[in-house]
Amino acid sequence: MRKSSLPSLSLRIDLAPERRIGPGKIALLEQIDACGSIAAAGRALDMSYKRAWDLVDETNRICGQAAVERQTGGKNGGGAMLTPFGRSLVSRYRAIEKAAARAAQRQLAALSAEIASRPRKSKA
Repeated sequence: MRKSSLPSLSLRIDLAPERRIGPGKIALLEQIDACGSIAAAGRALDMSYKRAWDLVDETNRICGQAAVERQTGGKNGGGAMLTPFGRSLVSRYRAIEKAAARAAQRQLAALSAEIASRPRKSKA
């Protein structure tokens, strides 16, 4: 099996019951940072503005502080930007994700080898 086909790890951080930060919310925060807009970030991730706004609102609420700050519209319309906390949240999540992937690499490779060595059942 090629290295690119190894199983991968997806990380979700449970801050408390029903309070989770995972790859979807982090990707949305990264897109907001890149696009400067919740609507544009949602479009980039193929989600509705309402879904994007709900995820931003949930992230702000579960963290107890704003990760995203909306900017009121003017001549060119409003926008959104990550707060310093929002940038820190993304950075810490990505650091935790990298550390977990490094720690799991050997086990993921072993799992992949075990799956590859088993004879595949043919479909009838």
